[in-house]
Amino acid sequence: MNQTQISVIIPVHNSSATIRQAIDSALSQDEPVQIYVIDDASDDDLEQALLPYLQREDFHLIRNKSNLGVARSRMKGVEAASTPYIAFLDADDWWAPGKLSRQLSDMISENAVLSSTGRELMKSDGQSTGRCIGLPRRIDQKAILKQNHLNCSGVMVRRDVMLEFPMEHDDSHEDYISWIGIISKYGWALGIDEPFLKYRLSEKGKSRNKLKSAFMNFKVYRYCGFSIPKSLVCFVSYALGGVKKYYF
Repeated sequence: MNQTQISVIIPVHNSSATIRQAIDSALSQDEPVQIYVIDDASDDDLEQALLPYLQREDFHLIRNKSNLGVARSRMKGVEAASTPYIAFLDADDWWAPGKLSRQLSDMISENAVLSSTGRELMKSDGQSTGRCIGLPRRIDQKAILKQNHLNCSGVMVRRDVMLEFPMEHDDSHEDYISWIGIISKYGWALGIDEPFLKYRLSEKGKSRNKLKSAFMNFKVYRYCGFSIPKSLVCFVSYALGGVKKYYF
C-alpha cells in the first residue's frame, strides 16, 4: 500500500444527512487518506451517521465541546494531521473519483503548494444543476484579489503552508484570507479545470446570502491589511466576477 500523504479535513455541524456521502467520496479515492471529522458541537444524530466509520484506523473523530466555527474546526484537523498534504471537504459536498491523485500528481510535478479543482454546482437534493465553474491553470496574486477561484472543498495544500497561514475570522470568508496570504508569499496556486468537486448549493451556506457574502468579502481585504481604497477596488472586481460566474 502506498504511504498515506493526504489527510482529509471535514468540519461538520448538524449535517448528519449528507456527511456519509462526503466521507465515502474521500474513502473511494485512488489515494489512501486519513480522514479527520471535526464535530463542531452538533446536536443532531451525527453520532449515528458516523457509526460505520468509528472503528476504522483511517478515520478520526474530533469533538468540540462548544461551537468554535468552521475556521477553528478546520485548523484543529490540520493540527491533528501528520501527512504532508491537506485536502478540505465540507460535510455537504463530495468528490468525483480521481480528484486526489490528480491534484497530488500535478502539485508534485509543478512544485505547487496550493491547488484547487473546478466544481459542478449541485442542487440541495444532490441533483446536478448542469452548471460547472472552472478556473485558470495558474492563479497569481492579481487573479486571487479579483476573484476567489479556490473553493475550499476543492483545495489541496501543503500542511506546513496551511499552518503558516491558518484560517481565522469566521465573520468573513476565512479560507479566502488564507489563500491570499499563501499566494502572496508563494506566488501562485495551481488550478485543475475539471469538475472533480460536487458543490451542493445550500440555503444555510455563507455564500447563499449574496449581500451578506459581499460584505464579508470586503472584510477579507481589510483583514488582509489593505487600505479602504484598495479594498474597494478589489471588491468591485469581485462583485463583477461573481455576477459573471453564477449568472452567465
